Amino acid sequence: MAWKIKRTTLNFILEASKDSYPYEFAALLRGKYGVIYEIVLIPTVQGKRSALYYLFMKPIDFTIVGTVHSHPSGSLEPSEEDISLFSRTGEVHIIVGYPYCKDCWRAYNRNGEEMAIEVIEDDE
Repeated sequence: MAWKIKRTTLNFILEASKDSYPYEFAALLRGKYGVIYEIVLIPTVQGKRSALYYLFMKPIDFTIVGTVHSHPSGSLEPSEEDISLFSRTGEVHIIVGYPYCKDCWRAYNRNGEEMAIEVIEDDE
């Protein structure tokens, strides 16, 4: 499936990551028909080198399609822990990196392989 993300959702993720700096920001992604349109916040523990999701608090919600988190270091590469999380929590995962600019993000599939996501306007 070719994934897309609404521009306002991506901008929200980047701004939330900036606001969380120097700690990691973490949330779940909500999507429908291949379009990521919202994030879902669940309790997390934020740290400078990691964010821990309390996945047992994840709602039963079939529109949750993956995760998003920030890397305050600026790295856009997933760690081994990231890939382990990806394999258990959906199809699409986004990492955003400092300084959280419009090009400071990458998407990955559940195996940790980079994938393309098209940014679309909200009215599409």
